[in-house]
Amino acid sequence: MTTSVGFDLDMTLADTREGIAAVYDELAVRLGVPFDSAAIVERLGPPLEVELANWLPPEEVPAAADLYREIYPKLGVPVHTAMAGAYEAIDAVRRGGGRVIVVSGKNTRDAAGTVKALGLAVDEVVGSLFGAAKGSALARFGAAAYVGDHVADIEAARAGGAVSVTVATGPYTVGELRDHGADVALGDLTEFTAWFAGWRDHGGPA
Repeated sequence: MTTSVGFDLDMTLADTREGIAAVYDELAVRLGVPFDSAAIVERLGPPLEVELANWLPPEEVPAAADLYREIYPKLGVPVHTAMAGAYEAIDAVRRGGGRVIVVSGKNTRDAAGTVKALGLAVDEVVGSLFGAAKGSALARFGAAAYVGDHVADIEAARAGGAVSVTVATGPYTVGELRDHGADVALGDLTEFTAWFAGWRDHGGPA
């Protein structure tokens, strides 16, 4: 069985906390707004504008988002690191004849920049999608499974007709991910390769 797989980016394939915190800290200086970057990076997942709305009046969010994205390539991307097991997970899919798509809430430019900076061997990157909205990209790509760290990634998998594989490297525990309906809940991506091999061999979740 040839199986293509989709992956979320932030806190699934890439540890982006340090970079995102640095961008928010710079944004705080430029806007004079006391963003709590430490708190923000503990709840990564929702779109940038949703987080900014916690700190700014609605009318100020679009300009702040534009400034954030202007700062991001220089301060954020260079300090991102790969999550443990990320390269091995992608390699497992590719060795099995599958393709890999990254579908992220991060805008496509910065998602692709992060993928390139980390040397992640993926076939396609789609950005600016969250939750069930990711489903159309997954279905178009033919992803049989979608891997993410957020409960919204479970919705994404469902919407795309894919198996929901989750990793407890974001804001949720393994138990919480299971309670939210994940088909598979792993501690982190280092467990993915063994799970994927069993799943392919048996035609379904191992």
